[in-house]
Amino acid sequence: MWSYDPLSGNGAKQHGGRFNPPGCAALYLSLDPTTAWMEAQQGFPFKPQPMTLVAYEVDCANIADLNDEQQLVSCAWEDLTTQNQVPPTWRLAEQLQALEFSGILLRSFASGCTAKNQNLVLWNWSDVAPNAIRVIDDFGRLPKTPKSWTDH
Repeated sequence: MWSYDPLSGNGAKQHGGRFNPPGCAALYLSLDPTTAWMEAQQGFPFKPQPMTLVAYEVDCANIADLNDEQQLVSCAWEDLTTQNQVPPTWRLAEQLQALEFSGILLRSFASGCTAKNQNLVLWNWSDVAPNAIRVIDDFGRLPKTPKSWTDH
Protein backbone atom coordinates (compact mmCIF):
# COMPACT_ATOMS: atom_id res chain seq x y z
CA MET A 1 0.00 0.00 0.00
CA TRP A 2 2.81 2.44 0.80
CA SER A 3 5.24 1.26 -1.87
CA TYR A 4 4.88 4.61 -3.65
CA ASP A 5 6.07 6.41 -0.47
CA PRO A 6 8.25 3.90 1.41
CA LEU A 7 9.77 6.52 3.72
CA SER A 8 6.46 7.92 4.96
CA GLY A 9 5.74 5.63 7.90
CA ASN A 10 2.06 6.20 7.11
CA GLY A 11 1.03 2.55 7.12
CA ALA A 12 2.14 2.22 10.74
CA LYS A 13 0.74 5.68 11.51
CA GLN A 14 -2.69 4.72 10.19
CA HIS A 15 -2.98 1.34 11.89
CA GLY A 16 -0.49 1.45 14.75
CA GLY A 17 2.00 -1.30 15.47
CA ARG A 18 3.75 -3.13 18.27
CA PHE A 19 5.87 -0.02 18.97
CA ASN A 20 3.65 2.86 17.88
CA PRO A 21 0.03 3.78 18.56
CA PRO A 22 -2.20 4.89 15.68
CA GLY A 23 -1.36 8.47 14.75
CA CYS A 24 2.41 8.04 15.27
CA ALA A 25 4.52 7.32 12.20
CA ALA A 26 7.10 4.53 12.32
CA LEU A 27 9.12 2.51 9.85
CA TYR A 28 9.13 -1.24 10.44
CA LEU A 29 12.08 -2.71 8.54
CA SER A 30 13.52 -6.22 8.40
CA LEU A 31 17.24 -6.85 8.11
CA ASP A 32 16.82 -9.54 5.45
CA PRO A 33 14.27 -10.51 2.76
CA THR A 34 13.18 -13.72 4.50
CA THR A 35 12.21 -11.85 7.65
CA ALA A 36 10.40 -9.20 5.58
CA TRP A 37 8.40 -11.97 3.88
CA MET A 38 7.53 -13.64 7.21
CA GLU A 39 6.43 -10.30 8.67
CA ALA A 40 4.28 -9.40 5.67
CA GLN A 41 2.57 -12.80 5.52
CA GLN A 42 1.41 -12.95 9.14
CA GLY A 43 -2.14 -14.18 9.21
CA PHE A 44 -1.86 -15.73 5.73
CA PRO A 45 0.24 -18.88 6.32
CA PHE A 46 -1.41 -20.89 3.54
CA LYS A 47 -2.40 -18.04 1.24
CA PRO A 48 0.60 -15.76 0.59
CA GLN A 49 -0.32 -12.25 -0.42
CA PRO A 50 1.55 -10.09 -2.96
CA MET A 51 4.07 -7.64 -1.57
CA THR A 52 6.62 -5.11 -2.73
CA LEU A 53 10.07 -5.52 -1.24
CA VAL A 54 12.02 -2.28 -0.76
CA ALA A 55 15.71 -2.06 0.16
CA TYR A 56 16.99 0.76 2.33
CA GLU A 57 20.40 2.21 3.12
CA VAL A 58 20.30 3.03 6.84
CA ASP A 59 22.80 5.10 8.81
CA CYS A 60 21.01 5.90 12.05
CA ALA A 61 22.46 6.68 15.46
CA ASN A 62 20.93 5.96 18.86
CA ILE A 63 19.34 2.58 18.17
CA ALA A 64 18.39 0.58 21.27
CA ASP A 65 19.10 -3.15 21.05
CA LEU A 66 16.11 -4.90 22.64
CA ASN A 67 17.21 -8.45 21.92
CA ASP A 68 17.57 -9.05 25.67
CA GLU A 69 14.08 -7.72 26.44
CA GLN A 70 12.07 -10.44 24.69
CA GLN A 71 9.56 -11.06 27.48
CA LEU A 72 8.49 -7.42 27.55
CA VAL A 73 8.34 -6.83 23.82
CA SER A 74 6.59 -10.11 22.95
CA CYS A 75 3.30 -9.04 24.56
CA ALA A 76 -0.02 -9.54 22.76
CA TRP A 77 -0.21 -5.83 21.98
CA GLU A 78 -3.15 -6.08 19.56
CA ASP A 79 -5.29 -7.90 22.15
CA LEU A 80 -4.47 -5.21 24.70
CA THR A 81 -5.58 -2.42 22.36
CA THR A 82 -8.92 -4.13 21.70
CA GLN A 83 -9.44 -4.04 25.48
CA ASN A 84 -8.63 -0.29 25.52
CA GLN A 85 -5.35 -0.94 27.33
CA VAL A 86 -2.04 0.67 26.45
CA PRO A 87 0.48 -2.04 25.52
CA PRO A 88 3.76 -1.94 27.48
CA THR A 89 5.59 -1.75 24.16
CA TRP A 90 3.94 1.63 23.41
CA ARG A 91 5.07 2.92 26.82
CA LEU A 92 8.58 1.57 26.21
CA ALA A 93 8.71 3.26 22.80
CA GLU A 94 7.58 6.55 24.34
CA GLN A 95 10.28 6.31 27.02
CA LEU A 96 13.00 5.49 24.48
CA GLN A 97 11.95 8.38 22.25
CA ALA A 98 12.07 10.73 25.26
CA LEU A 99 15.67 9.55 25.77
CA GLU A 100 16.31 10.50 22.10
CA PHE A 101 16.59 6.99 20.72
CA SER A 102 15.76 6.96 17.00
CA GLY A 103 14.63 3.35 16.95
CA ILE A 104 15.09 -0.19 18.15
CA LEU A 105 16.63 -3.44 16.95
CA LEU A 106 14.91 -6.65 17.97
CA ARG A 107 13.94 -10.11 16.80
CA SER A 108 10.85 -10.71 14.70
CA PHE A 109 7.83 -12.23 16.39
CA ALA A 110 6.32 -13.50 13.14
CA SER A 111 5.46 -17.18 13.15
CA GLY A 112 8.44 -19.31 12.14
CA CYS A 113 11.03 -16.63 12.93
CA THR A 114 13.96 -17.17 15.28
CA ALA A 115 16.41 -14.86 17.05
CA LYS A 116 18.36 -14.50 13.79
CA ASN A 117 15.34 -12.83 12.12
CA GLN A 118 15.86 -9.19 13.08
CA ASN A 119 13.77 -6.06 12.64
CA LEU A 120 14.60 -2.39 12.91
CA VAL A 121 11.82 -0.05 14.00
CA LEU A 122 12.45 3.68 13.48
CA TRP A 123 10.55 6.61 14.95
CA ASN A 124 12.95 9.34 13.88
CA TRP A 125 14.46 9.34 10.41
CA SER A 126 15.42 11.78 7.68
CA ASP A 127 17.64 11.98 4.63
CA VAL A 128 20.63 13.32 6.60
CA ALA A 129 22.81 12.09 9.47
CA PRO A 130 22.52 11.17 12.26
CA ASN A 131 19.24 9.47 11.21
CA ALA A 132 19.77 8.97 7.50
CA ILE A 133 17.69 6.48 5.59
CA ARG A 134 17.45 6.20 1.83
CA VAL A 135 15.37 3.98 -0.43
CA ILE A 136 17.50 2.03 -2.89
CA ASP A 137 15.71 2.26 -6.24
CA ASP A 138 18.49 2.89 -8.74
CA PHE A 139 16.31 1.97 -11.72
CA GLY A 140 13.14 3.81 -10.64
CA ARG A 141 11.00 0.67 -10.43
CA LEU A 142 8.90 1.65 -7.42
CA PRO A 143 5.52 3.22 -8.16
CA LYS A 144 5.40 7.00 -7.79
CA THR A 145 1.76 7.47 -6.76
CA PRO A 146 -1.18 5.34 -5.56
CA LYS A 147 -2.50 5.63 -9.11
CA SER A 148 0.40 3.42 -10.24
CA TRP A 149 -1.56 0.45 -8.90
CA THR A 150 -4.72 1.20 -10.88
CA ASP A 151 -3.20 2.01 -14.28
CA HIS A 152 -3.06 -1.13 -16.42
